Amino acid sequence: MRNNSPDTLTEQEALSRLTALCASSEHCQQEMVEKMKRWGLAESVQSQLMSYLTEHRYVDDERYARAFVSDKLTYNKWGPRKIEQGLWAKGIDESIRRRVLSEVEDSRYADVLRPLLESKRRSTKASSRYELHGKLMRFALGRGFTADQVRECIGDSSADDFPPYD
Repeated sequence: MRNNSPDTLTEQEALSRLTALCASSEHCQQEMVEKMKRWGLAESVQSQLMSYLTEHRYVDDERYARAFVSDKLTYNKWGPRKIEQGLWAKGIDESIRRRVLSEVEDSRYADVLRPLLESKRRSTKASSRYELHGKLMRFALGRGFTADQVRECIGDSSADDFPPYD
């Protein structure tokens, strides 16, 4: 019986696994390279496989970045700074990061941030509006939103959004 441990993968087996993985979800080049390194593939083989994956569009960093931005904004409720940091950690080129992030409308960030701030306000104890705004600002900055975005959303809030202090 043949041993299928990752360190005995042939080039064709690695390609088959990588294409199946990329066909099921978006992945960036850095993720694929890390996976091949874990499998113990030689750098020349890694290079050949990456060329094949990018040429046949199994891996496309710009497409990956668009999906990443959409997912992190929609599901994780991250702001642009945290999203950019996540893309940087994934090894996405700066030009791609900037291009993809610039495609997101500012209003989309505000649509995500407003409900976050409203929810946080309901669970935040503060003795003054100044203290409350400071706590909300730190919370939103930690989520990756810019100070201007937070100020705008706090300033847009009606009295109903921020009920009397406890």
